[in-house]
Amino acid sequence: MSTKVGFLGLGHMGGPMAANLVKAGYEVLAYDPVPAAQEQARTDGATVLDTAAAAAAEADVVITMLPNGRIVLDVYADVLAAAKPGTLFVDCSTIDVADAIEAAKIAVAAGHRALDAPVSGGVGGAVAGTLTFMVGGEAEDFAAVVPLLEVMGGKVVHCGAAGVGQAAKICNNMMLGISMIGLSEAIVLGEKLGLTHEKFYDVVSTASGQCWSLTTYCPVPGPVPTSPANNDYRPGFATALMNKDLGLAANALRDNQVDGQLGLLAAAIYDRFNRTDAGRDFSAIVTDIRHRSEEGQ
Repeated sequence: MSTKVGFLGLGHMGGPMAANLVKAGYEVLAYDPVPAAQEQARTDGATVLDTAAAAAAEADVVITMLPNGRIVLDVYADVLAAAKPGTLFVDCSTIDVADAIEAAKIAVAAGHRALDAPVSGGVGGAVAGTLTFMVGGEAEDFAAVVPLLEVMGGKVVHCGAAGVGQAAKICNNMMLGISMIGLSEAIVLGEKLGLTHEKFYDVVSTASGQCWSLTTYCPVPGPVPTSPANNDYRPGFATALMNKDLGLAANALRDNQVDGQLGLLAAAIYDRFNRTDAGRDFSAIVTDIRHRSEEGQ
């Protein structure tokens, strides 16, 4: 394939995503400041450059997968001048909608094209190439990048204008956080009332309370063998990441005057949990609810 892809950010998500592009035949020019990430990228077949600007300079498409909006904007400020005119920048990070719009604005002002394309599916989805991409930006730019995104994902959706991909991501994860808390409270209540996890699952998984958090990501060991609960809540999707996403959702609720009481409460609950269990999977919130329930007796 003739398309050269610059890939900036080779962490738990970005590394496997870049590796899947290499497997599909793309030439990947990669950069990450962490030596271990660089070495893994070389093992996976990417060409690792010394700077982000160098990785972007010869690319037709530049993908970023970075921790937050401030870093995305800083990286764009560093690499936009080095990129070829008309380079398509695709930011797959999860950042504030305002930062996503600003990133697109400065990319276009520098003579490039830009999309926000956050993902859902976690590390497992990144490795398997089954991520869901939620994309914001111009329709023609979206069409141009669909074949590349389909290598890394199982579903690619054009959600609207710049920033709307990020809007879809934070809305989805706000729902997920609320759902996991509600499910975990129900599980702990069931425990108190003598309902086993297996019987809880048997009933609710086919009743009106059924949800993804239960049937795919059950927060207690047993009913869903592949869920993190069966591996001592090793993420998966870490509490720190859920806390970040719910913080973005809470900011958006406030900024847009939405009466989002459950979203704000979920953000507060995960912020508290994050202070002690940031590295565990977000489904471990059930252990915190159980512990606090015992303390209340």
